[in-house]
Amino acid sequence: MSELEQKFHRTLVQGYEDAKRECGYNATYYIHMIAERGALATARHLITSDKPSDGFTRLWECGKLSFTVEAVALDPTYSSLFTEEELTLARERLQQYGYEVG
Repeated sequence: MSELEQKFHRTLVQGYEDAKRECGYNATYYIHMIAERGALATARHLITSDKPSDGFTRLWECGKLSFTVEAVALDPTYSSLFTEEELTLARERLQQYGYEVG
């Protein structure tokens, strides 16, 4: 695993912890997926799914879409880990939910 992938992993875990603290959302399935598949594979799976995950919806309800894998993938720090198609899907999903993509 590259240094960038390790940093991405830490960022997703931090997002999980932040969502738990700030939204009262304990995303056990999500953190289990990260442990099983790895952060990058989990993010790709969630981004390319046909519909937003339950976690995405919960974070939208809480006003914290910045914690989603879609938002993290679009961060210039991590965008090189994803294909253009994945980034487009992430951007479109966030925009559909009113998130300002920079």
